Amino acid sequence: MKPSSYSPQYDSLRTWMKQKREESGLSLRAVAEIVDRHHSVVGKMEQDRRKIELMEFIAYCQAIGADPHEGLDILLCSPKGSR
Repeated sequence: MKPSSYSPQYDSLRTWMKQKREESGLSLRAVAEIVDRHHSVVGKMEQDRRKIELMEFIAYCQAIGADPHEGLDILLCSPKGSR
């Protein structure tokens, strides 16, 4: 099984994450402070430079007021993500 963290589905998820963060009006540093991580960690999650851990993803979504189910649907509903 190939690692999936750099798949097109994850690209779509990262795009969604950044869009939702920007819509919330929060900077990377503000989100990082809320989730108690360094801002570079949050930035790397959005920039395809770090694996997105599930609990970090949920905390990120809570920090920006986004529904994590919406983000997971991106992974589950994409054509290449189906089995």
